Amino acid sequence: MFQDKEMVNDYLAGLNAGLTGYANIIAQTNNSELRQTLIQLRNQDESRQRTLYSYALQKGHYKPAAPASKEVIQQLRTQLMAEQQQN
Repeated sequence: MFQDKEMVNDYLAGLNAGLTGYANIIAQTNNSELRQTLIQLRNQDESRQRTLYSYALQKGHYKPAAPASKEVIQQLRTQLMAEQQQN
């Protein structure tokens, strides 16, 4: 029988995979009505994912990585901006 942690992690993995799928499909959808429907579904799943993530964090089922330092964040921001300007 599944334990709480296993069920949460399984559901989170499914939601995360679904969100990736939505991103790919939305980017390729030409029909605006279908695109809006997919965006709404994605937003609902993002909300579910955030709620479940908060639950997992509260129960100790998930341990996030340590926060990045301000220097690392600034370095990444600089790199991303430089790449964006090249394109």
